[in-house]
Amino acid sequence: MMMFVAIVSPQVASATASEEGDEINPQEIIFHHLGDAYGWEVPFSHELRMPLPIIVQDNAGAWHMFSSNKLLNGAEYTDGDITFRINHGEEYNGKVVQVMADGSVFRPLDLSITKNVCALFIAAILVALMAFSMVSYYKKNGMKAPRKVMGAFEALMSFIYDGVLKSSLGNKAPKFAGYLMTVFFLIFFMNLLGLIVIFPGGANLTGNVAVTLVLAVCTFLVANLKGNKHYWKDILWPDVPLWLKFPLPIMPMIEVFGMFTKPAALCVRLFANMMGGHMIVLVLTLLIFIFVKFGVAAVTTTTVLSMAFSLFMLCLDVLVSFIQAYVFTMLSTLFISFAVCEEGHEE
Repeated sequence: MMMFVAIVSPQVASATASEEGDEINPQEIIFHHLGDAYGWEVPFSHELRMPLPIIVQDNAGAWHMFSSNKLLNGAEYTDGDITFRINHGEEYNGKVVQVMADGSVFRPLDLSITKNVCALFIAAILVALMAFSMVSYYKKNGMKAPRKVMGAFEALMSFIYDGVLKSSLGNKAPKFAGYLMTVFFLIFFMNLLGLIVIFPGGANLTGNVAVTLVLAVCTFLVANLKGNKHYWKDILWPDVPLWLKFPLPIMPMIEVFGMFTKPAALCVRLFANMMGGHMIVLVLTLLIFIFVKFGVAAVTTTTVLSMAFSLFMLCLDVLVSFIQAYVFTMLSTLFISFAVCEEGHEE
């Protein structure tokens, strides 16, 4: 219930703020909460934010660093003769732009520490702390099984390693365990942090296609850079009738195309599932405010049903957080195993 309150309260604040104009824009509210930002919103307040550093390079090549608080509520920040603001409109919406002398805007090189970037650092730190804590424990206690939180992490590690990596990669599992286990726990922590909007959670990392694309590209690079001769032979000269390979390389073209569809499927599957889960909770919450105009009876019934279904979806998202991390790791393991398995290894 505490997690439910934590995730719903900022949405309530947003909807209330929109309602001051007598109209609620569900699309604007949903994409505002699912998108990236230059600050971290404080719970129960739509105006207050935890500032994050903005780092941009202007059109002359000079770098500027300042707090995102200086650009709140449409304010402009001037550093010397250079002026910056967060643009609102069709062009560069929600991004820091440089205001030129003629009133036009220029999109500077932006290396700011946004909410998503900060959340990614937090998730990476949590994964590193978990891993180093386990190493430290085993150095002190030998092979004695840990308990409580560490015991849960060890069980999860054993489940992934024995049930996914070892069963697919066999004796090559230790070689790729570092990458695959890191991917699993990084996605798992990012998913869980995304369910809570209060700091240090709240960033919709795995619902951001850029993040899932980078993870998918990493799997693509590992699989293809480590691929053996048998793997590349199956791609460039597969065991099919000659007329399918020469003079028109039909099958090689299909195989090369398949190399890129695999990471694309990884990227879209994780992104769509996590984005959809967050969006459903937001839509169910907004129903409360949409039905306000229909009277007390309607809004009371809608509130009860909306909160019940939102709580159910939130609990389901906790399970989905594990499932999506598991599926991404399992498919990455399979793609890597196809690339490194020896000829005749049918399984």
